[in-house]
Amino acid sequence: MAQSDLDVGIKHPNGSPTDGINPLDPSDPLKRPLSGATENANHPQSEILHGDSATTRAEKVERHGLSEENGVDTASLEPAQKRTKIDHTSQSASADTTSQERRKGVAPIKSEFLLPANIPRQGFDDDAAESAHHATLNGEQGGKKGKRQKSKGQNQNRSFGSGRDAFPLCASRKQHDEFSPAQCQYGNNCRFSHDLRKYLKEGKHSDLTTLGKTCPVYAARGWCNAGWTCRFAGTHSEERSAADGRTELVLLGERPSDGALDEGIGVVNLVSAEQKINLRKRNFPTPKADAFNDWLNKRMNPNDKAKDGDPAKEDVAMRDGNDEKNSTEKEDNRAQYVEPPFRPSEKRKIYYGPETPVLAPLTTQGNLPFRRLCVELGAQATWSEMAMGLPLIQGEKSEWALIKAHECETTSPRISSTASVVAGYDNSKDLKFGVQIAGNKPWLALKTTEVLTSLCPHLRAIDLNCGCPIDLVYRQGAGSALLDSPAKLEKILRGMNAVSTDVPITVKIRMGTKDNKPTAYNLVERLAVGGRAATELGDGPAGVAAITLHGRSRQQRYSRLADWGYISECAALIKQLKEEQDDRADTSAEADPRDLAASNDGNVYFVGNGDCYSHVEYFDHIQQGKVDTVMLARGGLIKPWLFEEIATQQYLDKSATERLAYVEKFARYGLEAWGSDEIGVGVTRRFLLEWLSFAHRYVPIGLLEVLPPKINERPPAYKGRNELETLLASDNYKDWIKISEMFLGPTHKDFKFEPKHKSNSYEIEAEG
Repeated sequence: MAQSDLDVGIKHPNGSPTDGINPLDPSDPLKRPLSGATENANHPQSEILHGDSATTRAEKVERHGLSEENGVDTASLEPAQKRTKIDHTSQSASADTTSQERRKGVAPIKSEFLLPANIPRQGFDDDAAESAHHATLNGEQGGKKGKRQKSKGQNQNRSFGSGRDAFPLCASRKQHDEFSPAQCQYGNNCRFSHDLRKYLKEGKHSDLTTLGKTCPVYAARGWCNAGWTCRFAGTHSEERSAADGRTELVLLGERPSDGALDEGIGVVNLVSAEQKINLRKRNFPTPKADAFNDWLNKRMNPNDKAKDGDPAKEDVAMRDGNDEKNSTEKEDNRAQYVEPPFRPSEKRKIYYGPETPVLAPLTTQGNLPFRRLCVELGAQATWSEMAMGLPLIQGEKSEWALIKAHECETTSPRISSTASVVAGYDNSKDLKFGVQIAGNKPWLALKTTEVLTSLCPHLRAIDLNCGCPIDLVYRQGAGSALLDSPAKLEKILRGMNAVSTDVPITVKIRMGTKDNKPTAYNLVERLAVGGRAATELGDGPAGVAAITLHGRSRQQRYSRLADWGYISECAALIKQLKEEQDDRADTSAEADPRDLAASNDGNVYFVGNGDCYSHVEYFDHIQQGKVDTVMLARGGLIKPWLFEEIATQQYLDKSATERLAYVEKFARYGLEAWGSDEIGVGVTRRFLLEWLSFAHRYVPIGLLEVLPPKINERPPAYKGRNELETLLASDNYKDWIKISEMFLGPTHKDFKFEPKHKSNSYEIEAEG
């Protein structure tokens, strides 16, 4: 391999090679399917999830265009300027080539691993992945009111098969021995089976023989809450002879009295059904949010309402501090100033540093099992998937599912012995898991924050999403739409900080909404020290503990690399503001300490986000970009051991066997979180396939000519060092299904999976 200009080590695996052997069934060797193989026609199935989150539902109407349901090949109609560009000349590299120059956008794979140019590879559409499976919020379909719009466009036909039991078993029999069932409230009118033996013989799918023929839930806690419906029921049940000569089917293990396993193993931030009902009926009090919102409404005059959220109007109003009219308005504002009902409480201090890489909030892929895997591999801070505020305060079960965390995420982040932490920081009280929310109005964000802090004891911080580019979210004024309403955004964050008790508030933003018109620099200053109007009124800073900047605009999406030059400019601004704040100490210009961020001596942590794919890039961003730490998104999805590489500061050439072991861990963690019955297996398979749609992009370090690897480089057709490595690199979703079957058993005969990246792409409409 050509020597890299970076002197970095490569750690090779110690495990034995696979040599094309199936580690679960040696008699069935792993083989790559023939090119052009077609898929048998499948019947579309219903969603296997009980209910998607609001963000997930919103993605389902993100795209607009032709549908494939009528047989139209939408990929062929994709605009040329949006098609994935691959340098096909790299695919025809000859076998005798000893090295190759690094071509833009093409992974520099060694010539001996390249396949002939006539074997195509699918392109990646990260815009589709980000926005592919959201559905409507509150029943809105867009277009004219009252008109039911036809479902069409991006991923509208994505369905995930669900092999239901032939006939279901009554819940009164599910977790009880054969001769001692619970009383069924429906009696003879029950629609479900009460005959256990008939259900096991005819109604239920056969037990799985994967994962060592052991139920992960039973192995972890000594009891399986799925009972007889578990796909591993035979491993924790037996037939016993009774005194009267009859034989009885009994479940092994001791059932927990509190039913804790019904929500998954090791899950925290559980909200009871009664509390969700109270939220739905508006019986859950939010006194702090109500008081603060009343204060905001009383002090907002008509002029404020007219220009609220319009930075241009506000700049005009504040441009000339010597203007007589503006001076009069300032004096009137001071006279009308009313002290807020309460000041922010003292916050729990958090820490960000080079040793604390952050896992970004990831729609769909940022689920509990995947976060658990990343924490195990070294992630020091994790975020939930973005949760919409309105469904949360309405008690929607699907939205509250996003707030659940695993107990490993409640452990303290790793802190270096030489780390420069602020006085009063207690690492034992810090934890890894935080919740990200989205809201378009102050009252909504404040109520959501108060409800979360009241019901969820395990929160590191609450983050306000100001970067989501999804059209439906943007049109409602949430997500990246808040970037164009800095005054409203500042009020929201200040209010959240006031009602969040000791939980810190953070914010995630983009460079701006329009391409080539960044606004984040001014917004960062405003969020760190307070806007001019707020300063004159005596409100002070918004009090955010950290700002995360994604180096792309909303319009840009993933069309180009993240702008780390701009991120570093904003990081330098934070440093400058810190120095200016030190100069104002002990003067009349000093801000009220109660309004400052408590986590960093009154200063804001600054986190960069975008395209980080190696430990080399990670530390370069920290050292050259001057950010406190880096948030990892797609890089962590493609190779979760990126966190491990950062900790060891070296490339890790993971073998195919090691990578397959991570897939097995995900399967186990998924069954522990979602259940080991047929529905739990289906949910786990769906999210595993979603992850594999990213994980297959990984090109092993040992196959590359030049380092470091780049996240935007697409590999030409290539083969791995063994057949298992080739299988893991396949961009054919049928191979991903085959991988899932290694651990979750065969799919149902009608199972269908449509990967996001294969759905029809779209062109971002030009704005302005």
